[in-house]
Amino acid sequence: MFAAPCNLSGVKSKNNNEDTIMQTQNRLSLHTILLAFSVSLMISGTPTWADTVAGIDGDIEISPLVHSSVQLEYEGFVIQVDPWAPIDISHAKPADLILVTDSPGHHLDIDAIEALSKQNTSIVIAENGLSKVPHGIVAKNGEALKVSGVTVEAIAAYDIIIGAPTHPKGDANGYVLTLGGKRFFFAGVTECVEEVKALKGIDVAFMPMNIPLGRMTPKAAADCTKILDPSVVYTYHFDQDWVRRLANPDFGGSDLPGGLSVAETLTAFENELSDTTIEFRRGDWYPD
Repeated sequence: MFAAPCNLSGVKSKNNNEDTIMQTQNRLSLHTILLAFSVSLMISGTPTWADTVAGIDGDIEISPLVHSSVQLEYEGFVIQVDPWAPIDISHAKPADLILVTDSPGHHLDIDAIEALSKQNTSIVIAENGLSKVPHGIVAKNGEALKVSGVTVEAIAAYDIIIGAPTHPKGDANGYVLTLGGKRFFFAGVTECVEEVKALKGIDVAFMPMNIPLGRMTPKAAADCTKILDPSVVYTYHFDQDWVRRLANPDFGGSDLPGGLSVAETLTAFENELSDTTIEFRRGDWYPD
């Protein structure tokens, strides 16, 4: 592994200060080596933070990328959901199937879609994205499609509490897809509407939280998750201020219901699920 610190000059350190400096330099060198190794893993095309759930013929890898961008991989088949590139996405894999839930840039990013597309990549979009992706496969709320051998169901995603930013009914999609015998639900940006409550047999759910105007507070998101009763749940799209600071680094931050911080909302969500068997996984969605 790594050798213990040695005095290359052959002369002992004159005092404890020199020993301390040498030890610090050695630790920094070790840190640099480990950091370089981690970076090499990230750019090799395999995210190092992938979770897994068991599929019929092996593990399904789940890689949170950023905000609401997720990569799934099963037996070499790659799905990208809402690919977005405010950060370096060179570690993400080209997709066989891309799902886009809505038309804003942090859901529908043309550059990211192009970067992660292959010659035969299928792109499923909500109807509101057709002008940006004219070759996309439009899935309307309630439709079920077979795309690239995968069953994709478009689920309505919209507001109950009305106000800007608006998410009107019929405009955007959530998706249920079946992969490796597991049913994944990507809610997109929605509240717990009747179409979401009606879903059955969900194994892994991705639920939005902390949407403006107090939509999908930790309790509301947890209550909706309990109705779905998946084996595993991720919260995503929950740090709106991180997104705002991309455009305005000096943005001071918004007030969440109850005066909670973003980190505290994750704990509050987890606490709301404490009386269930649902496994809450905290995806690493936001780089520092």
